[in-house]
Amino acid sequence: MEDFLSFFESLSTIQKLSWVFICLVFFWTLEVIIPLFRHNYKKLRHDGINLVFFSFLMVINVVIGIITVSVFYWLNQSQFGILNWVVLPVWAELLIAFVALDLVSQYCAHYMLHRIKWMWKLHMLHHSDTKVDATTGTRQHPVEYILREGLAISTVVIFGIPVAYYLFYRMVTIFFAYWTHANIQLPLWLDKTLSLIIITPNAHKFHHHFERPWTDTNFGNVLSIWDRIFGTFVYENPKDIKYGLDVVDETRDEDIGYQLGLPLNKSIKTDY
Repeated sequence: MEDFLSFFESLSTIQKLSWVFICLVFFWTLEVIIPLFRHNYKKLRHDGINLVFFSFLMVINVVIGIITVSVFYWLNQSQFGILNWVVLPVWAELLIAFVALDLVSQYCAHYMLHRIKWMWKLHMLHHSDTKVDATTGTRQHPVEYILREGLAISTVVIFGIPVAYYLFYRMVTIFFAYWTHANIQLPLWLDKTLSLIIITPNAHKFHHHFERPWTDTNFGNVLSIWDRIFGTFVYENPKDIKYGLDVVDETRDEDIGYQLGLPLNKSIKTDY
């Protein structure tokens, strides 16, 4: 276990970016072989637009990375946080850290993005994609990204999560970002069985349906247990899914300026 955690603690930037590239290429390939929907679109243009949004996040991540390193240094010196105040086996600490990050910094953050009006308008950029595929996992508004990262860092501080545990969860999250958004069709029995424990491609696609109530379901990132506990899990016929949002101009889902301006667009009506 110590060697396993040491590997994640010593991950370089190149290794992290390589993992992103490997996951993306892997699911790109599967999308060609076993697509869930055959979208009538220019895939290279669509994916290129989503990767532009991703590039914005990478620039911001430079600053966030510096802040995160400082936080972990402070935690190491101060021994602040729940995991520093109790004595537990390493495997138990890793499990607690994983669960805390998945619940607080992902499920709770995602739930708030749908329930708080100004946050929902930020999150609309992600939901306005009308041809959901693996690259949709990288499609976020820069301000939403900052909010999510801020909540993740806050979770790290409260629980005193070591850097190795945090990076392990982040590597899993990268895989799930592409896995859950990928335009792939698994055997229904397999997808439905896996969804008892984790968020699957079909399960997350209901979340990307263009209207409620499905839009407000399946908020989980890795574990589906939170949606089941809080009554937000749904699983129906995936062929009934239509992507996008019913309150935005679906013809402008690849208009970068329009998408970045969604939070300030007063013509968009929302009940939140």
